[in-house]
Amino acid sequence: MTRVGLHWTGNRGAGTATYTSYARDHEIAAEGKPVIAGSSDPRFRGDPTRWNPEELLLGAVSACHQLWYLHLCADAGIVVTDYRDEADAVLTLDEDGNGRVTEATLRPRVTIAAGGDAALAAALHDEAQRRCFIARSVAFPVRHVAVIAVAAVCSD
Repeated sequence: MTRVGLHWTGNRGAGTATYTSYARDHEIAAEGKPVIAGSSDPRFRGDPTRWNPEELLLGAVSACHQLWYLHLCADAGIVVTDYRDEADAVLTLDEDGNGRVTEATLRPRVTIAAGGDAALAAALHDEAQRRCFIARSVAFPVRHVAVIAVAAVCSD
């Protein structure tokens, strides 16, 4: 079981008396971990300096894929020396103003050690995609467009 606590910190004194009277600020906490300062997306009157739920969702998908990928590479004997992702998600607003994430794209840039199998390293992204329980849990497609670089052999 996973547990987190959430505390709304946006009461400006009048609570939710009107749509504009309160801030969307909140804090997400779990025992023994740093607090995450959250808000809503700025399109919904949120604070752009705080994490919003859409960013946290995309971060969870990206991190889950990365963790599975590193596991699979370790099992396959591929030495990953660097992993970075520039993920994005599309938030679609309905006519009534409600929104939903309709797709996400991960763009991992992976460096593997010299002599590593770049084709296998690329293929393991497909397996990570199948195993990532966050991606398997969401109601939108998650795609990945990976770039694999093989480190140059150092000669002394």
